[in-house]
Amino acid sequence: MRGKFITFEGGEGSGKSTQIKLLSNYLKTLGVPNMILREPGGVAISEQIRQVILDTKNQNMDSMVELFLFMASRRQNVIERIIPTLEEGCWVLCDRFHDSTTVYQGICRGLGLSLTDALNKLAIDRAVPDLTLWFDIDPEIGLSRIGTRGDLTRIDAESLEFHKNVREGYNTLYGIEDRIHRVDAGRSIEDVYDVVCGLVNEFLDAKSFK
Repeated sequence: MRGKFITFEGGEGSGKSTQIKLLSNYLKTLGVPNMILREPGGVAISEQIRQVILDTKNQNMDSMVELFLFMASRRQNVIERIIPTLEEGCWVLCDRFHDSTTVYQGICRGLGLSLTDALNKLAIDRAVPDLTLWFDIDPEIGLSRIGTRGDLTRIDAESLEFHKNVREGYNTLYGIEDRIHRVDAGRSIEDVYDVVCGLVNEFLDAKSFK
């Protein structure tokens, strides 16, 4: 039986990385094998591309170049790791996936949904998420969280207005895609975790929820 594919989306500092680890451990207690991946990255080639995309020295990167780099990273991750893992019956939990490209490059960079949708279809092949959790947070709160890390990426360093547009972009997708479920990421780690587990439990029960 094919494994399930769950993606974690949201603005910077929304707590995705923390919650994906907690969910992975929770699923293991239920006997559900799973693997955590991230985008850009996940496999060796994609991780090398990640370094180029996020390096703060590359501030003059053209938006179209950025888009193609994300797609190249995604395609390698999908073919080398995501599809084979799912076909083995193992679940994949991915920190960002194609919705990030739709929002960041398609909407916020102004490259358009037609272009990003077409390229995404080529890149993801059969790796369509079964469930997407959108960790929604006020950008000012999210940015204040990452400001203490000391390792800001090129995208972290974008303007507050850009990050506000990211939030609006996700809200637009949320209103269109039934697989996307909003999680209030401004709450405590424990409260967010409870919500995530509740949504995943309903998903495991094959119920319709939104």
